[in-house]
Amino acid sequence: RVSGRSMEKVNVTCIVGIARAGRVIMGADSAGIGGLDKRIRIDCKAFINGELIFGGTTSFRMLQLLQFSLSPPPIIEGTTPYAYAVKALVPAIRHCLKEGGWAKTESGQEQGGTFLVGFRGRLFTIYSDYQVAEEAGGIAAVGCGDAYAMGAMHALPDADPEARLRAGLEAAAAYSAGVAPPFTFITLP
Repeated sequence: RVSGRSMEKVNVTCIVGIARAGRVIMGADSAGIGGLDKRIRIDCKAFINGELIFGGTTSFRMLQLLQFSLSPPPIIEGTTPYAYAVKALVPAIRHCLKEGGWAKTESGQEQGGTFLVGFRGRLFTIYSDYQVAEEAGGIAAVGCGDAYAMGAMHALPDADPEARLRAGLEAAAAYSAGVAPPFTFITLP
Protein backbone atom coordinates (compact mmCIF):
# COMPACT_ATOMS: atom_id res chain seq x y z
CA ARG A 1 0.00 0.00 0.00
CA VAL A 2 1.19 3.47 -0.87
CA SER A 3 -0.27 6.53 0.84
CA GLY A 4 -3.15 4.40 2.08
CA ARG A 5 -4.08 3.35 -1.47
CA SER A 6 -3.67 -0.11 -2.89
CA MET A 7 -1.25 -0.51 -5.81
CA GLU A 8 -2.79 -3.84 -6.78
CA LYS A 9 -4.78 -2.70 -9.80
CA VAL A 10 -3.13 -2.12 -13.15
CA ASN A 11 -6.18 -1.69 -15.38
CA VAL A 12 -4.92 1.85 -15.80
CA THR A 13 -2.17 0.76 -18.14
CA CYS A 14 -1.49 -0.09 -21.74
CA ILE A 15 -0.28 -3.37 -23.19
CA VAL A 16 0.00 -3.65 -26.98
CA GLY A 17 0.67 -6.60 -29.24
CA ILE A 18 1.21 -7.50 -32.88
CA ALA A 19 1.16 -10.90 -34.56
CA ARG A 20 3.08 -10.67 -37.82
CA ALA A 21 5.21 -12.96 -39.96
CA GLY A 22 4.95 -15.85 -37.51
CA ARG A 23 6.09 -13.77 -34.52
CA VAL A 24 4.26 -12.11 -31.65
CA ILE A 25 5.66 -8.89 -30.20
CA MET A 26 4.30 -7.12 -27.13
CA GLY A 27 4.97 -3.78 -25.55
CA ALA A 28 4.09 -2.66 -22.03
CA ASP A 29 4.18 0.55 -20.07
CA SER A 30 5.49 0.72 -16.50
CA ALA A 31 2.78 2.53 -14.53
CA GLY A 32 1.44 1.11 -11.28
CA ILE A 33 -1.59 3.14 -10.23
CA GLY A 34 -3.56 3.20 -6.97
CA GLY A 35 -6.10 6.00 -6.74
CA LEU A 36 -4.18 9.16 -7.57
CA ASP A 37 -0.83 7.61 -6.68
CA LYS A 38 1.50 6.44 -9.46
CA ARG A 39 4.66 4.36 -9.22
CA ILE A 40 6.96 3.28 -12.03
CA ARG A 41 7.37 -0.46 -11.66
CA ILE A 42 10.38 -2.50 -12.72
CA ASP A 43 8.42 -5.76 -12.76
CA CYS A 44 7.33 -5.99 -16.38
CA LYS A 45 3.70 -6.46 -17.41
CA ALA A 46 4.79 -8.55 -20.44
CA PHE A 47 6.73 -11.83 -20.24
CA ILE A 48 7.29 -15.23 -21.80
CA ASN A 49 6.13 -18.43 -20.09
CA GLY A 50 7.12 -21.54 -22.04
CA GLU A 51 5.90 -21.25 -25.63
CA LEU A 52 3.56 -18.35 -24.75
CA ILE A 53 3.95 -14.59 -24.45
CA PHE A 54 1.68 -12.72 -22.03
CA GLY A 55 1.00 -9.06 -21.31
CA GLY A 56 -1.74 -7.80 -19.07
CA THR A 57 -3.70 -5.43 -16.97
CA THR A 58 -6.05 -5.81 -13.98
CA SER A 59 -3.59 -6.90 -11.26
CA PHE A 60 0.14 -7.32 -10.74
CA ARG A 61 -0.68 -10.38 -8.64
CA MET A 62 -2.58 -11.95 -11.52
CA LEU A 63 0.40 -11.35 -13.80
CA GLN A 64 2.77 -12.88 -11.23
CA LEU A 65 0.61 -16.00 -11.09
CA LEU A 66 0.53 -16.26 -14.89
CA GLN A 67 4.32 -15.83 -15.07
CA PHE A 68 5.49 -17.98 -12.17
CA SER A 69 2.67 -20.39 -11.26
CA LEU A 70 0.96 -21.20 -14.54
CA SER A 71 2.14 -24.39 -16.22
CA PRO A 72 0.83 -23.93 -19.77
CA PRO A 73 -0.56 -27.18 -21.16
CA PRO A 74 1.38 -28.58 -24.11
CA ILE A 75 0.26 -27.38 -27.51
CA ILE A 76 -0.95 -30.48 -29.35
CA GLU A 77 0.06 -30.54 -33.00
CA GLY A 78 -2.96 -30.31 -35.26
CA THR A 79 -4.96 -28.24 -32.76
CA THR A 80 -5.65 -24.73 -33.98
CA PRO A 81 -4.27 -21.94 -31.78
CA TYR A 82 -7.81 -20.70 -31.13
CA ALA A 83 -9.04 -24.14 -30.04
CA TYR A 84 -5.96 -24.56 -27.83
CA ALA A 85 -6.63 -21.18 -26.17
CA VAL A 86 -10.31 -21.97 -25.53
CA LYS A 87 -10.13 -25.67 -24.63
CA ALA A 88 -6.74 -26.07 -22.94
CA LEU A 89 -5.17 -22.74 -21.97
CA VAL A 90 -8.19 -20.99 -20.40
CA PRO A 91 -9.01 -23.94 -18.10
CA ALA A 92 -5.34 -24.01 -16.98
CA ILE A 93 -5.43 -20.25 -16.34
CA ARG A 94 -8.68 -20.53 -14.36
CA HIS A 95 -7.14 -23.27 -12.22
CA CYS A 96 -3.93 -21.26 -11.68
CA LEU A 97 -5.79 -18.13 -10.61
CA LYS A 98 -8.06 -20.10 -8.25
CA GLU A 99 -5.11 -21.93 -6.67
CA GLY A 100 -3.29 -18.60 -6.28
CA GLY A 101 -6.26 -17.11 -4.44
CA TRP A 102 -6.85 -14.48 -7.07
CA ALA A 103 -9.96 -15.54 -9.03
CA LYS A 104 -13.28 -14.28 -7.75
CA THR A 105 -16.95 -15.12 -8.21
CA GLU A 106 -19.62 -12.45 -8.61
CA SER A 107 -23.32 -13.37 -8.96
CA GLY A 108 -22.31 -16.96 -9.62
CA GLN A 109 -19.94 -16.04 -12.46
CA GLU A 110 -16.23 -16.70 -12.13
CA GLN A 111 -14.07 -13.69 -13.05
CA GLY A 112 -10.40 -13.39 -13.91
CA GLY A 113 -8.56 -10.47 -15.48
CA THR A 114 -7.76 -9.05 -18.89
CA PHE A 115 -4.57 -9.83 -20.76
CA LEU A 116 -3.02 -10.61 -24.13
CA VAL A 117 -1.52 -14.00 -24.93
CA GLY A 118 0.34 -14.97 -28.07
CA PHE A 119 1.81 -18.14 -29.50
CA ARG A 120 2.40 -19.80 -32.86
CA GLY A 121 2.18 -16.43 -34.60
CA ARG A 122 -1.29 -15.60 -33.24
CA LEU A 123 -2.42 -12.99 -30.71
CA PHE A 124 -5.47 -13.33 -28.46
CA THR A 125 -7.15 -11.21 -25.81
CA ILE A 126 -8.48 -13.05 -22.76
CA TYR A 127 -11.16 -10.99 -21.05
CA SER A 128 -12.26 -11.15 -17.41
CA ASP A 129 -15.09 -13.58 -18.27
CA TYR A 130 -12.46 -15.87 -19.86
CA GLN A 131 -13.66 -15.31 -23.41
CA VAL A 132 -10.97 -15.60 -26.07
CA ALA A 133 -10.92 -12.89 -28.76
CA GLU A 134 -8.72 -12.45 -31.81
CA GLU A 135 -8.69 -9.05 -33.50
CA ALA A 136 -8.70 -8.73 -37.27
CA GLY A 137 -5.42 -7.27 -38.47
CA GLY A 138 -3.23 -9.00 -35.89
CA ILE A 139 -3.04 -6.07 -33.44
CA ALA A 140 -4.51 -5.75 -29.96
CA ALA A 141 -4.31 -3.56 -26.88
CA VAL A 142 -5.66 -3.73 -23.34
CA GLY A 143 -5.84 -1.25 -20.48
CA CYS A 144 -7.08 2.31 -20.17
CA GLY A 145 -4.88 3.44 -23.07
CA ASP A 146 -6.10 0.76 -25.47
CA ALA A 147 -8.16 3.00 -27.78
CA TYR A 148 -5.32 5.51 -28.22
CA ALA A 149 -2.86 2.70 -28.87
CA MET A 150 -5.11 0.94 -31.37
CA GLY A 151 -5.65 4.19 -33.30
CA ALA A 152 -1.92 4.92 -33.48
CA MET A 153 -1.06 1.36 -34.52
CA HIS A 154 -3.85 1.34 -37.12
CA ALA A 155 -2.50 4.57 -38.62
CA LEU A 156 0.91 2.93 -39.28
CA PRO A 157 0.06 -0.35 -41.07
CA ASP A 158 3.33 -0.51 -43.01
CA ALA A 159 5.68 0.48 -40.17
CA ASP A 160 8.06 -1.91 -38.48
CA PRO A 161 6.15 -3.85 -35.75
CA GLU A 162 8.14 -2.36 -32.86
CA ALA A 163 7.66 1.14 -34.28
CA ARG A 164 3.89 0.52 -34.40
CA LEU A 165 3.89 -0.73 -30.80
CA ARG A 166 5.99 2.22 -29.65
CA ALA A 167 3.64 4.67 -31.41
CA GLY A 168 0.69 3.01 -29.69
CA LEU A 169 2.27 3.24 -26.25
CA GLU A 170 3.41 6.83 -26.82
CA ALA A 171 -0.10 7.87 -27.89
CA ALA A 172 -1.58 6.15 -24.84
CA ALA A 173 0.94 7.86 -22.53
CA ALA A 174 0.24 11.25 -24.12
CA TYR A 175 -3.53 11.04 -23.60
CA SER A 176 -4.13 8.69 -20.67
CA ALA A 177 -3.05 9.55 -17.13
CA GLY A 178 -2.78 5.83 -16.36
CA VAL A 179 0.02 5.07 -18.85
CA ALA A 180 3.70 5.93 -18.38
CA PRO A 181 7.11 5.05 -19.83
CA PRO A 182 9.56 3.44 -19.82
CA PHE A 183 8.22 0.94 -22.32
CA THR A 184 9.35 -2.67 -22.55
CA PHE A 185 9.19 -4.79 -25.71
CA ILE A 186 9.32 -8.59 -25.84
CA THR A 187 9.31 -10.87 -28.89
CA LEU A 188 8.23 -14.49 -29.11
CA PRO A 189 9.77 -15.97 -32.25
